[in-house]
Amino acid sequence: MAKKAVASLQKGGGKEYTKVVITAKSAKTGAYTFKESMIHNDKVKDVVAEASK
Repeated sequence: MAKKAVASLQKGGGKEYTKVVITAKSAKTGAYTFKESMIHNDKVKDVVAEASK
């Protein structure tokens, strides 16, 4: 399944996007959760800065 996603991103405008994985620790259980999203290259710094607050 991952191969299909990677292969489709290499065509056309897919190279303009970056996969961002943000980790967050749950206050209730102490377990880590991961939020994955595809972000345009121009907005990556903004998303990471907002998540680190």
